[in-house]
Amino acid sequence: MELRFETRRSDSPWVDTVWTCASEQVTAMTSVAGVRWGLVFWEQDGRAYTTVTGPETRTGTAPVPEGATFTGIDFAVGTSLRAMPAPTLVDSGIVLPDTTRRTFRLDGRRWETPGPDDAEALVEHLVRTGTVVRDPLVADVLRGHRPAVSGRTVERRFRAVTGLTRGGVRQIERARRAAELLAAGGPAADVATKLDYFDESHLARALRSYIGRTAGQLREGAVGTIGLALDQRLTS
Repeated sequence: MELRFETRRSDSPWVDTVWTCASEQVTAMTSVAGVRWGLVFWEQDGRAYTTVTGPETRTGTAPVPEGATFTGIDFAVGTSLRAMPAPTLVDSGIVLPDTTRRTFRLDGRRWETPGPDDAEALVEHLVRTGTVVRDPLVADVLRGHRPAVSGRTVERRFRAVTGLTRGGVRQIERARRAAELLAAGGPAADVATKLDYFDESHLARALRSYIGRTAGQLREGAVGTIGLALDQRLTS
């Protein structure tokens, strides 16, 4: 059983990554915490679907449509959908109605379903029409700037745009980076030091909460079917 991932970084400031995936004899996977919302387009048995996915604050088990093919767009942190407040998407998702193999409906309009090479063109249209928006203050904070407003104001606007706290974003991103380093063969002690974990036990707790795997499983490649493209191809 396996999930076959192909992921590429995007040069669009609105997009983090574009990915494709095919499921073969898979009905469930370990979902992994993540800080981004996304659009996922998928087909199964000749039928097409579109889902808006939200940030996930913990690991868990998620169903996988067997024999399906997927194209996904993970949007940059700090962007959001005008019609869907980010907090309503956290740890959930919305299947959009009235999807065909060629088009989908979002924010009261019909859009052409993209392939992996057309993702940025779709996002450009979504931005131009105001369907996808961004708070410039949050964007500045993510670049390390210190805006001339109170910390409480920054936190309120950050949560409104992302659905998460700044601390939550840092913790999840750090755990995902730790998983990548461990899967590449990095010793747990070195990874803990590099990413400023207090010790290996703190790293272990973060992996358990956000990734659903131990450091040993990640280093040995015994990750099973998991929603994280550690090695472009994840098997169980």
